[in-house]
Amino acid sequence: MTDLHQKERREDVESLLPLTVPVYQILLSLVDNDLHGYAMIQDIRERTEGEVDLTASTLYAALKRLLRDGLVKEIDAPREVRAEDSRRRYYRVTGQGQDVLRAEARRLERALRLAREKAVLASD
Repeated sequence: MTDLHQKERREDVESLLPLTVPVYQILLSLVDNDLHGYAMIQDIRERTEGEVDLTASTLYAALKRLLRDGLVKEIDAPREVRAEDSRRRYYRVTGQGQDVLRAEARRLERALRLAREKAVLASD
């Protein structure tokens, strides 16, 4: 990969930041597993201890944007579940989606570091 190509890819990633909370949580759900929509809603609710509780309409609107931006892709259902419910659509995070997720995590890490430096969290 050339330096110019790396710079263009980094600029593409940066142009998608900051992520909304639903988009960030969806990408986190998909980083380890291919999931269908309802499984993502459950995963997000459990991981955030109910702090983020997406409705189906919020989830699918976010997935539509993620598909358009090439950050996730729709995949075939695993063979073992295809016969159970053919209506479910499964999603997988793409390489660019992983790059965007990492960039957002770094951005949040920098924000947290600044808050700690300013003792914003001192009373916790």
